[in-house]
Amino acid sequence: MCTVCDKWFKTKKRLNRHEQMHSDKKVYSCGECEKRFSSRDALCGHKNIHTGRYKCTECGRCHSGEKPFECSVCSKRFTRAGSLVVHSRIHSGEKPYKCYICDKAFSRSVDLNTHMRVHTGEKPYKCSLCNKCFSRSSNLQSHKRHVHSNRRPYHCPYCGKMFKMNIELKRHVRIHTGVKSYSCRHCSECFTWFDQLKTHLLNSHGEGKICL
Repeated sequence: MCTVCDKWFKTKKRLNRHEQMHSDKKVYSCGECEKRFSSRDALCGHKNIHTGRYKCTECGRCHSGEKPFECSVCSKRFTRAGSLVVHSRIHSGEKPYKCYICDKAFSRSVDLNTHMRVHTGEKPYKCSLCNKCFSRSSNLQSHKRHVHSNRRPYHCPYCGKMFKMNIELKRHVRIHTGVKSYSCRHCSECFTWFDQLKTHLLNSHGEGKICL
């Protein structure tokens, strides 16, 4: 049994291979986009995005070409039947995985397993550099990029400024585009920054006042 997500495996080899998915050590790198993975199998699966290869359900071999599994609603295609099944729940609204504590439901079992950490307080992903722990692997990776790494892979197309995280780049780009993403629910005013919206709500509509 996996100690992180409680998934069971018939053999120790399969368990060891699965547990690499939870590891923060991503030693396998994609030569096309430099995305990193903790297991060779995950890397091979990812490469399908670039090569257009898929595994045939009849002969078990990999072939090049179109993704064979197509969504009947939006025509999005997938390399695996299981991926199509999970995707189809977006359209059907089906959420078969339900939390027994708060009744919140999820379309994927992995999302339920992650959600359960809200109740248990479990944080299995530990930073090897500062020992800070996280409940999600993605949060750990973001922490490492933001706190411990000087790598800035995201660059502004307008001024060339570099950023560690994509969300930082998106915020910065608003300076150049003037896009106002935050709109007031009381009037037609729109704002570039969330703090500007909060100030407007307080000054113009009396929303957010602290009662003494």
